[in-house]
Amino acid sequence: MDRYRVKPGHKVRLDKHDPRDTRGWDGDKDEAKARFVALNARLEALQELLYAEGKHKVLIVLQAMDAAGKDSTIRRIFDGTNPQGVKVKSFKVPTEEERAHDYLWRVHPHTPGAGEIVIFNRSHYEDVLVVRVKGFAPKDRWSKRYEHIRAFEQLLADEGTTIIKIFLHISKDEQKERFEDRLEDPTKHWKFRRGDLEDRALWDDYMAAYEDALEKTSTKDAPWYVIPADRKWYRDWAITTLLVERLEALKMAFPPAEEGLEDVVVV
Repeated sequence: MDRYRVKPGHKVRLDKHDPRDTRGWDGDKDEAKARFVALNARLEALQELLYAEGKHKVLIVLQAMDAAGKDSTIRRIFDGTNPQGVKVKSFKVPTEEERAHDYLWRVHPHTPGAGEIVIFNRSHYEDVLVVRVKGFAPKDRWSKRYEHIRAFEQLLADEGTTIIKIFLHISKDEQKERFEDRLEDPTKHWKFRRGDLEDRALWDDYMAAYEDALEKTSTKDAPWYVIPADRKWYRDWAITTLLVERLEALKMAFPPAEEGLEDVVVV
């Protein structure tokens, strides 16, 4: 999955990244789905090992335009994991109390502890994305936040957190189809809001904001990955492959058993 990693210091042009890309997979869709099942089982085993060892911390940041599949990605990929060791935090519009503090104040308490995987569904990056695009803060304020974010994430990394940041890259045409699907299906009406269309009208502004965020905050210890998201089956396979690769690299082991267990008899 290194092909999708944003190299530190490299210019990011999202129009050069194909949202329908399937490089790395040379089989058909059904084969990918079958492989995903096996990979997902491996991910579940690695998560259980992470929880049992109680040593490493993993933070997964998910960012995307509306309808790119953040919720379904979490549901599909982490469905069989142990809920004791996997937490999801969704960052919505700041509350009055949160607005009274600095923008990272509400984020830090939700970072992972030892043995945990925490998934941010949207994150502190909203403060250089929607805040920038909608003009909720002046440029001289939000432009300083890239440095804040790099320092914040470096702190987490230095304290033992593995950080994996994923941008689900969806095309504008695919977003249109998914919005139309939500409008046509009564069971999906709850997913649609009129504000989605306001954000869609600002697509180019959001792409520019994402390019800056990806370029300025992808570091050695907190890299961004631009994952093609138009094809859901490939998105799931690619992200699961990435997570398995990163977790296997931690070289985890189950803690040693208590001494004398060989003599224990259960009666």
